[in-house]
Amino acid sequence: MTGVGAAPTLGAPADSGVRSAPARARSRSVLGYWRLYLAISPFYLLFLCFGLIPVGFSLYLSFHRWDGLGSMEYAGLSQYRYLLSDGQFWNSLTNTLIIWAIATLPMLFIALVTAVMLNSAVRFKNFYRFAYFLPNVTSVVAVAIIFTSIFSTNFGLANAVLQGLGLDQVAWLNTDWGIKISIAVLMTWQWTGYNALIFLAGLQTIPTELYEAARVDGAGPVQTFFRITVPMMRPIILFALVVSTVTGLQSFTEPQVLLANTNNTSTFAGGPGNSGQTMVLYFFQQSFDNNDFGYGAAIAWGIFLVVAIFSIVNWRLVQRGEK
Repeated sequence: MTGVGAAPTLGAPADSGVRSAPARARSRSVLGYWRLYLAISPFYLLFLCFGLIPVGFSLYLSFHRWDGLGSMEYAGLSQYRYLLSDGQFWNSLTNTLIIWAIATLPMLFIALVTAVMLNSAVRFKNFYRFAYFLPNVTSVVAVAIIFTSIFSTNFGLANAVLQGLGLDQVAWLNTDWGIKISIAVLMTWQWTGYNALIFLAGLQTIPTELYEAARVDGAGPVQTFFRITVPMMRPIILFALVVSTVTGLQSFTEPQVLLANTNNTSTFAGGPGNSGQTMVLYFFQQSFDNNDFGYGAAIAWGIFLVVAIFSIVNWRLVQRGEK
């Protein structure tokens, strides 16, 4: 009787031990890899210190007024309300979009044509790849200084070519459209080779049988390019377009160095009439020239929103073209 009555009490600890065994096993498996977690922890610590925390602080800062030294003053949404009515911010947004459009769209087309020529080249392929990629790894500051000389009004190479053709000089770095074209040319020169190599990698995945069948059917090079190459390269073009949008809408070094000596009021002014002032330049001007870090943080989040919207729009447009 005693043994029968005691059986349930003896069984309870055994059942609880069975239920906790998987939990102990999982705990031992996690602790068993502590050396691996320790090895990758520096990345996450650095990302936390120099990535997540600054991003979170910038969002917090955008709701305050702060000159970088004194105490913060809570401003609520007033920074963002002022941003929506700030004419200079909208002017910088317009400048950024114009420069992005006249730089990115021709650049991607030239890069794709260049990649097709590189793909069909027989000799010196590696040399051509190195030569086209070289501008991307060259210091942007050094390149911008060289382009400042090229677009100089009196002694620049661009005006020398125009005069050789019998045309008038252009004050490239002192007029509205001259400034925008100069920046766009610099960005096109810098990034064409990079995108050409990306397109070249995509071209090498297209089956050669498609081109052979097209030649048998009598298709010429132009028809082959637009009816085979471009459709097959659509995912690669989408990637290059999104990356170019993100980098183009955040342009800073090119206009800052190119136009640094054309305006005496600020190195972030973007030249005469703020014609070359991009959104990032305006962010630096408000933050470091005016010491208005709260409003600068609000501008930074405005830039993030603009870049995100345009990246999504580009992605949806290209995706719609695939359907």
